[in-house]
Amino acid sequence: MKYLITSSILMFFLFFLISGCDKEIYVYKKDIELKLPDQNFDYVNANWNFSENEEVSRVPEMLSAAGVTNEGATLGRVLFYDTQLSINNRISCSSCHKQKNGFADNKTFSVGFEEKITPRNSMAIVNPVLNNSLFWDSRANNVEELVSQPIMNHIEMGMESMADLSKKIETIYYYAPLFKKAFGSEEIKEDRIISALSQFLRSMVSMESKFDKAASNGFNNFTNSELRGKEIFFSVEANCSSCHKGINFSAPDGVGAGSSLKGLDNFMLPEEGFDQGNNEYAGPEIKGTANIGLDLKYSDNGFGKGQFKIPTLRNINLTSPYMHDGRYASLEEVVEHYNSKIKLHENLDKKFVKNGKAKTLNLRDTDKKALVNFLKTLTDENFVNAERFSDPFIR
Repeated sequence: MKYLITSSILMFFLFFLISGCDKEIYVYKKDIELKLPDQNFDYVNANWNFSENEEVSRVPEMLSAAGVTNEGATLGRVLFYDTQLSINNRISCSSCHKQKNGFADNKTFSVGFEEKITPRNSMAIVNPVLNNSLFWDSRANNVEELVSQPIMNHIEMGMESMADLSKKIETIYYYAPLFKKAFGSEEIKEDRIISALSQFLRSMVSMESKFDKAASNGFNNFTNSELRGKEIFFSVEANCSSCHKGINFSAPDGVGAGSSLKGLDNFMLPEEGFDQGNNEYAGPEIKGTANIGLDLKYSDNGFGKGQFKIPTLRNINLTSPYMHDGRYASLEEVVEHYNSKIKLHENLDKKFVKNGKAKTLNLRDTDKKALVNFLKTLTDENFVNAERFSDPFIR
């Protein structure tokens, strides 16, 4: 199926005046081709390369329960990559969440619709269906809030309201048939836009890393260094897995943690022999956040008291720079933070405090390298190259 916008030279603007605001919404069409397959990609029943895993075989059922349909996710894919979702047609969701970078941004801070700079590094999008608390400050309670807030952000995409966006999308003719297939009619409404984007994001399930495949065969394809890194990661001493835990290698985030994929937590981790952490970092009072001793004084307090969302480690090798402010350019720098640079702070997470001092890893160079090598096994090449998640526009 192809939709071709054929106005080769003509560019026209329609202006919708926003009540009480001097901003204008620019709607324009120019040469651009939207190329979709004749038959929708299958977002629900993905072709998992290691489908013999019993738990992974449950993913389609769980995505269906979360409301994901192939038609809805297809529409969401188009919306995700369409720059016309921004007020001046310059920024799409994908501008700050690039597939090749694990749906993160490779910049310290992202650039918004007026060349303004975001105050935080763009978090990677991976397995958002597994989380309830989203963004660095855990301010969003579900994926629907996650997709709508950047659209109306005065730095990022600049729309005044989702109602204004609905009016704008009504002028773009390739959307009507997509909405009809997804929702049964061509009517374009705010909740349908949010639903389609949410379905696309929820379909972004990444479970085909080297670690995932090795978990079912005793890790016999891991190098000695990767095995050593895994040992350190799950050890009681390093205790990395107490925060980065479960199938998503991220913090459970309070009541209902696990969202529509409830039951997947920890299914790929060994049942015995490793510390899988505890719930003290997962309570609803902190919503999956922690103060990890980055600074003594915080200009950005995050969720509060210097606490920031504990991110997933999946595809972490692709998502640099790291931390909420992008201060670390490499995984080596991140590991070194925990190895020697944690700052003792009155709000420092108690995991990092011992005998009144900051508790650091103090690893040897070979062990630091091993830990980095293990983290790289969480990279899912299929996820970052899957056509169903790629840009459908030919620009």
